[in-house]
Amino acid sequence: MPPHASPTPTPRPRLRGLTAEAVFVGRSLRHSLRDGESLLMAIMLPVMLMLMFTWVFGGAIDPSGAYVDYVVPGIILTCAGFGASSTAVYVANDMRSGIIDRFRTMPLRAGAVLTGHVVASVLRNLVATAIVIGVGVLVGFRPTASPGDWIALGGLITLYILAITYLFAAIGLAAGSPEGANGYGFVLLFLPYLSSAFVPVASMPEWLQPVAAHQPITPIVETIRSLLLGTDAGTQPWWAVLWCVVILGVAVVWGAWLFRRKAGRR
Repeated sequence: MPPHASPTPTPRPRLRGLTAEAVFVGRSLRHSLRDGESLLMAIMLPVMLMLMFTWVFGGAIDPSGAYVDYVVPGIILTCAGFGASSTAVYVANDMRSGIIDRFRTMPLRAGAVLTGHVVASVLRNLVATAIVIGVGVLVGFRPTASPGDWIALGGLITLYILAITYLFAAIGLAAGSPEGANGYGFVLLFLPYLSSAFVPVASMPEWLQPVAAHQPITPIVETIRSLLLGTDAGTQPWWAVLWCVVILGVAVVWGAWLFRRKAGRR
């Protein structure tokens, strides 16, 4: 070796297995704990919405007092939407701050940052959903679900949260700023109001009924209602799972394409 030559640096080995994903999940969870306001609002807004529909509007919608049983399944999906929407802002902020550039120089899969955001969001939302169901019980919600129904309910809610969170992550990649991501994601939060989440589809104007009946939220909320209260869902569970899988597949493909396109040119 020449006297003034410096030794060639040895590149660090890439992280194997799911190590990178685990690191980014921990990072996202720590960010969630530091951003306590967003986590609190993701829980408080659906709870306040449930209390408003139950105590303020419930008597007019259903004078018998049974409206709480009808509305809680819709509130569950609304809660999941509020919680997942913050993922779009977190992803957009990572893209704008330049942290993705640093991750790309490290011996890990930079795309694991998206997985971290999504998994952390699913965990946050499952906790928030459990809290919302608990508050519903306190205000009069009386589910009749069996242990098997609760397991099926947990699986469906997890699948829905996973699908909607990946979709919000892709929106965060597509948006030019965290503010834009927040605005685009907010549009999706209106879907439960155009479904059977809060009122039966048959009570809507005739021109709106086909839209409400054939959009993703209606079969999902009817399946949740069937599992919790024993109502007849017909073929809705199959449509619910199909919609979740389609949304998840489209969001994963779209998000991966956007990440390669945007992060690759940084």
